[in-house]
Amino acid sequence: MGEKSPPRRIRADAERSTARILEAAETVLAEDATASLEQIADAAGLARATVHRRFASRAALLDALAERLSQRYLGGLAEARVKTAPPLIALHRVTEIVFDLKLCHRFAIQLTAALTPEVLDGLDLLFARLRDTGAITAVDPAWGRQVYLALLHEVHDMPADSPSLASSATADETEAKIDLLVRTTLGALGGSHGATA
Repeated sequence: MGEKSPPRRIRADAERSTARILEAAETVLAEDATASLEQIADAAGLARATVHRRFASRAALLDALAERLSQRYLGGLAEARVKTAPPLIALHRVTEIVFDLKLCHRFAIQLTAALTPEVLDGLDLLFARLRDTGAITAVDPAWGRQVYLALLHEVHDMPADSPSLASSATADETEAKIDLLVRTTLGALGGSHGATA
C-alpha cells in the first residue's frame, strides 16, 4: 500500500503545477499575447523545464487553455439549465456566466477552439427553445447563436459611459451590459416587446 503513495503524490504535484501554469498563462497572455513559455514559467514560479514537461509547445498550452475554458462553458450551460429552465431565464443566466468568464479568462476567451461542438450545441438548444416558446421568431437556432456571440463581444467591450447602457434600470455596469445584450439579442431575432421585458 505504501508503494502506491508516491505516484499519487507525484500526480497531485503535477496537477497543481499544471493548474499554476494555466493560471499564470491566463494572466501573462492577457497582458502580452506573444509571451513565451519561459515568461509563463517565471510568472508561475516554476522551472522552465517543468513547463516544457507539461506542455511541449506553446500550441499545446493554448489548447489546454481552450479546453479548460470549454469545460467552464459546459459547466455554465449546465448551471443555467438550458435544457429545463424557462428559456428567457436560462438566456439571462448564461449571459451572466459568460460575462464572468470574460473577466476571469481575458486571454482564453479569444480562443475559438473553446467553442467546441458541445458548447455550440448547448447554445443552439437554448435558441431553439427560445423560438419554440415564442420569445424569438428566428427559425434557425445557429443563426440565433451567431447573433448572440457577435453582440456579446460588442456589448462586453462597450465603454461604461455609453448612452446605450444609460437606459438600463440598474446602475451596475455589468448588469446593464447583460440587460442590453439580452434585450438586443431578442430584438434582433424577432422577439416581441413582451418577450424582451
